[in-house]
Amino acid sequence: MVTFDVASLTARVAELEEELGKPDFWNDQQRAAKLSAEHTRSQRKLDRYELLENNFAFLKESVGTFPDEELLPVLHETHQELAQLQEDALFSGEYDAGDAVVSIQADAGGTDAQDWAEILLRMYLRWAERRGFPTEILETSPGEEYGIKSATFTVKGENAYGILKAERGKHRLVRLSPFDQAHRRHTSFAQVIVAPLLEDVAGIEIDDDDIRIDTFRSSGAGGQHVNKTDSAVRITHIPSNIVVSVQNERSQGANKETALKILRSRLAEKAEEERETELARERGGVNMGFGGNAIRSYVLHPYQQVKDARTGMEVGNAQGVLDGDIDGFIRAFLLQAAGNGS
Repeated sequence: MVTFDVASLTARVAELEEELGKPDFWNDQQRAAKLSAEHTRSQRKLDRYELLENNFAFLKESVGTFPDEELLPVLHETHQELAQLQEDALFSGEYDAGDAVVSIQADAGGTDAQDWAEILLRMYLRWAERRGFPTEILETSPGEEYGIKSATFTVKGENAYGILKAERGKHRLVRLSPFDQAHRRHTSFAQVIVAPLLEDVAGIEIDDDDIRIDTFRSSGAGGQHVNKTDSAVRITHIPSNIVVSVQNERSQGANKETALKILRSRLAEKAEEERETELARERGGVNMGFGGNAIRSYVLHPYQQVKDARTGMEVGNAQGVLDGDIDGFIRAFLLQAAGNGS
């Protein structure tokens, strides 16, 4: 059961406003920025709730008095705000409200898998654009012939991590392969990894002996500078086998700093995945989709269908999904996860 606790949120906003009003509030800028962002998010939720109350009261009084076509815009706005408020109530994790860093890796399927990884990258970038979430591509590793072996990008916006963690896991594509001369049906896979984009990662220690740092020449867009210098950085965390590559910065030092930040974020995510997996096991809850079988299948032949293995939700408009229309799958999964207490 997903609930929205107005009393607790109102009390929290009052606490935050008291903190914001203290003369020494900005002495600790990192803490101040965090509390200020929380205040903005919380106040926005209360404003949304107040708008809903006003709209409900107006609709209740106006049905039968005004023509239906005059009430439709208010009804549409109310429906949208209610869906957003319901979504907001789903995010209670430590990092849910913040930004995300997403990695896509081609899995089984050869060239088709690398092409599939690039299709998924396009899908998520289009989804973020629809949401109004700014994105930044940190690294792309081109495939041998087509597509990409991997890509890493950031997504910034309210609840970006809480939303996108519903997408982590294997994604399966079934289609007539454009790379098969006989035009046979192929199945390919790509892995989506989502971590919170953490600014404050000082508490996550990384032993120098546990990492291997490689430099290489940047590829793709970036101008003459990146094509002439080995400025790109790849860091391998040996104990976890997590690999992070960054090439979009202008210097090797900046790329290394960003890569270490993302590595710490990935390690924080790994710890959270392990906690959630254990909780789900204890409660008999929903499978969060860490590795293993595909969480979602995208079938383009012999019929068109996208089906989520965790929730059972399916959509016939596969192209619409690949163009970024994935909110329905995300919301269904988050509601199921909340209902299972995971």
